Amino acid sequence: MNLENEVALITGGGKGIGKATALLLAKKKAKVVITDINEEDGDKTLQEIKGKGGEAIFIKHDVSSEEDWIRAVNKSIDRYKFINILFNNAGIFTLKPLFEISLDEWNKLMNINVTGTFLGMKHVVPHMIKNKKGSIINASSTAAINGAPNHSLYGASKGAIRSLTKHAATEFAPNVRVNSIYPGFVKTQMIDYASELSNTKLDNQASSVPLNKLGTPTDVANLVLYLASDMSSYITGSEFVVDGGLSAGPPVWEIKE
Repeated sequence: MNLENEVALITGGGKGIGKATALLLAKKKAKVVITDINEEDGDKTLQEIKGKGGEAIFIKHDVSSEEDWIRAVNKSIDRYKFINILFNNAGIFTLKPLFEISLDEWNKLMNINVTGTFLGMKHVVPHMIKNKKGSIINASSTAAINGAPNHSLYGASKGAIRSLTKHAATEFAPNVRVNSIYPGFVKTQMIDYASELSNTKLDNQASSVPLNKLGTPTDVANLVLYLASDMSSYITGSEFVVDGGLSAGPPVWEIKE
């Protein structure tokens, strides 16, 4: 699977799933635009790609800012002439009871997770339509599918992305495809934060997954690669769960001989 002559913009590319995806797409010969609010993290990803002979640039980027989106897209177009892959990956996570969530916390998370995804599509899609080709991958979560205590804010944001993806897919067809992905327990800084806050051992989380292990950022990056490529050319408006079987239902009863 080769992405030569493709240009991918990846938000939140400094760490975790975004970084793994940037590295993988660069390995597959795509030109990669890494964006992140954290300059140090973004530059590390950039240098790693360049060290392996890949082509990439880094742009500091607050995805909740329309001004930043306009600047990031213009810089990308100036450098590479077009963008035909967009991975709306950047997001933040809060684990807190609903009645303890302040309005400021609600607005901040929604602005980054949901508004950031909206703005990305708003400013990138016109370029895709002009070139009659584009694939957008929006990062949702299994929290948009399954309920869980203390996940109301995060789950609501990812549920909004789930719906937004469906509507965008019908609106931007036939030249632009829009799909959403639903990671489960993936070993990133988010799950480390949740584990520490809830005093839950990661081994216990892994044991609740039918495949009996946590996912890796590369597991998710492999799915993004598929959706970004022409291998998925007849797929749009679809949902792809990458959770080791967690949303199918954890094992409950075991028969022991």
